[in-house]
Amino acid sequence: MKVRYKKKRLNYYLIFGILWLILGAASVTFESGTVFNYGYLLMGFLYLGTYFFENNKQYLTIENGVISKNQLIPKKINLNEIKQIKKFAGDYILKADSTELRINTELIDQNSLLELNVFLDSLNLNSNKMVS
Repeated sequence: MKVRYKKKRLNYYLIFGILWLILGAASVTFESGTVFNYGYLLMGFLYLGTYFFENNKQYLTIENGVISKNQLIPKKINLNEIKQIKKFAGDYILKADSTELRINTELIDQNSLLELNVFLDSLNLNSNKMVS
């Protein structure tokens, strides 16, 4: 199961990436070729790279008994090791003995958030392990 980013977030990265690339191309073409003009192009490629990475990987992946937060350095936690799920300020904090995974619910698409809530409720943690 993939927990998706909000489309608004992805669209911002795509739009800003295109705008930075247009600005960079115009700057390099019409102005003197200083090093700073290439920074606009770099920003455009970084925004577009972030867009393609996040659009492809999405926010969370839950499969094979592991929940992983997709970042450049992914953070993973085994589902059977989760001792506590804490909800704090709209975020979920999944705690195991040695690791902790923080899930920012403001970044998650509404349909995916509903699926995530159902999934976390289905983990059947005892009432003393679930903290709101």
